[in-house]
Formats: sequence, C-alpha cells, structure tokens
Amino acid sequence: MHNSARRRFKQNMPLLLMFIPGALFYLVFKYTPMAGVVIAFKDYNLYDGIIRSPWVGLSNFRFIFSNGQLTDIIMNTLWLSLLRLLVGFPFPILLALLLNEVRKTWFKRSVQTLVFLPHFFSWVIVGGIVLTLFSQESGSLNGLLERWFGVTYSFLYHVPSWVAIFLGSGVWKEAGFSAIIYLAALAAIDPSLYEAAAIDGATKWRQIWHVTLPGISTVVSMMLILSMGSIMEVSFDQIYMLGNPAVSSISEVISIWVYQLGLQGGQFSITTAMGLFESVVGLALIVTANGIARRMGKELW
Repeated sequence: MHNSARRRFKQNMPLLLMFIPGALFYLVFKYTPMAGVVIAFKDYNLYDGIIRSPWVGLSNFRFIFSNGQLTDIIMNTLWLSLLRLLVGFPFPILLALLLNEVRKTWFKRSVQTLVFLPHFFSWVIVGGIVLTLFSQESGSLNGLLERWFGVTYSFLYHVPSWVAIFLGSGVWKEAGFSAIIYLAALAAIDPSLYEAAAIDGATKWRQIWHVTLPGISTVVSMMLILSMGSIMEVSFDQIYMLGNPAVSSISEVISIWVYQLGLQGGQFSITTAMGLFESVVGLALIVTANGIARRMGKELW
C-alpha cells in the first residue's frame, strides 16, 4: 500500500506542481488578508495599527444599520444585483443554445470571437463606448434622434434609461465569456440522444427542451449557486465609469461607498464592517441556494 501511494504521488507530481502557484495565490491574497477582518471590531487608525487600535465591539455594525443612507445604499446594491441576475444570467444560456445550433463552423467561430472579445475590455473602454453612444451632447444615438425628430434625450441622466444601459453594458461585456462554459457543457451531451429524439418525431424545440436543457441543467445550477454569492456585489469599475450625480439615487452602491469612505475618507473600520456583512450575506445565500439545489439533486457540494 505504501509503495502504491508513493507511485501514485510520483505520477501526479506534474499536476501538484501546477497546483502550487494557484494555492499560493489564494493563500497569500485571499486567506491571509482574512486576519484583517478584526478591524471591523476596532476603531482602527494607522498610528496604533491593527493590534493596538482600541476595541469597540459591534459599534461599527450598529452605525451601519442605524444609518438611513447606508440602508438605501444596501437596497440599491440588492436591487441592481437582482436585476443583473434576472437579465444577465439567462442571456449566456440563450447565446450558447443559439451558437450550438449553428452548423457553419466559420460563422460560429466568428460570432464566438465577437461576443467573447468584450470580456477583455476594461470598463474604462466600455464606459467610453457608452458615452460615445448615449451622451446627450455628442452621442451617436442622440445625433440620430436630433436628425430624425429634432429632439435629444439624456439617457445617462434618467434612472430608468441609466439602469437599462447599466444592465445592457454588463450583458454585452460578460455574456460571451459565460457562454463558453455552457458551450462546453453542450458539447458533452451524447449526440445519440438527439438522434433518438428526432426518430421519435421531436421537433427542434422539443429536442432543446427535453435533451439540451436537461443536459446542461447541472452546469446551470452550479453557475446560479455561484452567482448568488455576488448578490451583494456590484462592479465598482462599472458603476464608477457609468454613474453620475443625476442618478445617485440608484447608483450609490456598497462598492462606491466603501471607496469614498474607506480609501478617500480613511474610515477603515466602518468599511471593513460593511465588507464583512457583505461576505456573510453572500455566504448565507450560497449555502441556501446549494441547499435548495440539493433537493433537486443538483447541489454544488
């Protein structure tokens, strides 16, 4: 048994060596910083440091939940995250299903490249594209509206249109990357299932409903569970580039508040407490979603 274990260890040595950089990354940049969560329970200042800063218990959390402005910020974060989940989560699945039905290889690869490319754009570039399209003074869309109807519309300064742009830009940037995961799951479906369904007289829609969707249901469940963990998170880069004071009633989210109060204002204890609250809620949502998925046999763990 000892020799068998040693032989198996030698066989897996290349895999273990490749695993070490990833393990070190998470150890140094993910797990070690968790020790700093104690700041949430202290009145932290740079002079005294983490150890000597005075202990204040739960007073930072009391400040968060007794502050009406922070309650609005938390609700904005939840609202935008839920909208992003409802709109953005199904879109990559639909995109993968459509690409899976394409039979022209060159066309399929071309579309995959085009929809995958925005993932590599920074939000600075995407924000510039949004301004180029929707700016009231120089935007291409308003240029057409003024030419055709003689009027312009401030898309970026009204909450409904801003939310639509926020959701649309997020889908455009990330849908292609997420679709790759579903395309990989679609490739694993046994083609004989489609042949059997076709012999039984199933239409293309019936094949998608009874073969394709059940075939990727495990991956869909996994992605949904992981997405639940980010319900309390809204991309700082996206909000920072697209937000403006006119829509602050909806664009003021946790990440922006942490940046303004923590990095600019130096209130590290309060923002750490908010980050801890955000993480606890995310963990609770993941565990709850996984528990629901377990009842359907699609759990992640």
